[in-house]
Amino acid sequence: MSSTPHAPVVTRFAPSPTGYLHIGGARTALFNWLYARGRGGKFLLRIEDTDRERSTPEATAAILRGLAWLGLDWDGEAVSQFAGRARHAEVARQMLASGTAYKCFATQDEIEAFRAAAREAGTSTLFQSPWRDADPASHPDAPYVIRLRAPREGATVIEDAVQGTVTFRNDQLDDMVCLRSDATPTYMLAVVVDDHDMGVTHIIRGDDHLTNAARQVQVYQAMGWPVPVFAHIPLIHGPDGKKLSKRHGAVGLEEYQAMGFCAAGMRNYLTRLGWSHGDDELFDDVQAREWFDLSGIGRAPARLDFKKLENVSGYHIAKAADAELLPEIEAYLEAAGRPALREAQREGLMRALTCTKERAKTFPELLDKAHFVLAERPLVPDQKAAAGLDLVSRGILAELTPQLQNASWVRDELEAIVAAVAEAHGLGLGKIAGPLRAALAGRTVTPSVFDMMLVLGREETLARLGDQAA
Repeated sequence: MSSTPHAPVVTRFAPSPTGYLHIGGARTALFNWLYARGRGGKFLLRIEDTDRERSTPEATAAILRGLAWLGLDWDGEAVSQFAGRARHAEVARQMLASGTAYKCFATQDEIEAFRAAAREAGTSTLFQSPWRDADPASHPDAPYVIRLRAPREGATVIEDAVQGTVTFRNDQLDDMVCLRSDATPTYMLAVVVDDHDMGVTHIIRGDDHLTNAARQVQVYQAMGWPVPVFAHIPLIHGPDGKKLSKRHGAVGLEEYQAMGFCAAGMRNYLTRLGWSHGDDELFDDVQAREWFDLSGIGRAPARLDFKKLENVSGYHIAKAADAELLPEIEAYLEAAGRPALREAQREGLMRALTCTKERAKTFPELLDKAHFVLAERPLVPDQKAAAGLDLVSRGILAELTPQLQNASWVRDELEAIVAAVAEAHGLGLGKIAGPLRAALAGRTVTPSVFDMMLVLGREETLARLGDQAA
């Protein structure tokens, strides 16, 4: 039983707000977003906040921030699972009325005693409730849970879009609790009710939920509801092949923003992490939405590769429009706890992006390359740059300054003037470039001296040369 092939695609991302948004969760959200957006469908967001002790508003806020940074928009409002608890309980009672669920009065002590006896006897510890087929007339006036009347014979089969046919023997699955004795629904029931009520057609999630799918399918069947398409994706592992954890580095999505990776690069990298479209490594959002399909997801865990992430991020920084890049750089500074740009720095950086973004893999690298336009006079050259500013070099800068004063501020003329001064001193252009870098940026590694001159403008260039001239 599955959703009709022509039904509009509806996917969802359903994180638990108990901590930061894990990079694996972010990739799951991205896969759902791509699948829906590429088919003109809907991408929904549900906050699974039924665990009231561990769920926090701060964690919910972090999830929303992470999705917004990654550029994933969702349809409608984010839904709270906890807010639907009355509806979840209603479905449990519907199953009770139809006979697909039953009241179980077994206490925790009785359940533990059953399991202890089973362990001693070497038999299955899967709890089999004595109340499953009890005459309602024998029911005591006592607290009870509502359990699913799961099939005992045969198997529950999942036709998974990633994992293939997955079979669970029904004698290995217990009658799960749907409604607790305090009338609160369990997570396993709530998920199914919410997915059905939200019209979810495709459930794309981590393969750590694969065993849950068997029990959830039984709830769909008990209610006579169409079963969505399941696609359980392998988890992300660290470079060493072990499950990703803090020892491998950043695991929370917001950490990647604070490290200075660009959002477009992050989307590209995460899309390619565990999914492929031929040999394509670098692509934009339009291509990703067009190409993404469940058949391209591999069954083996993907390995996080920071070097590859850096390269992908650098590709997208280089091709980004300057006007789009600046707000993202400012958001990075805030995320990293670095000082905000002053207005003059913003304007300078906008001019400098053309010569700084080409080879920067991250925003910290880009800002480092743009140091020359962000720094203020008088510049204090670092030790290596200062060493190149000897008396001879300062004299050459002093000679160069008046010749630049009346120059047309275009690259060809600037290059010609500097080359003529170098030649007059019997020097190659490279020999004069060092002192120029030191004067204009206070460093030895910078963009081209002519790029810097054009970005800084005549007045600032001459002022910096004057500061260092003999």
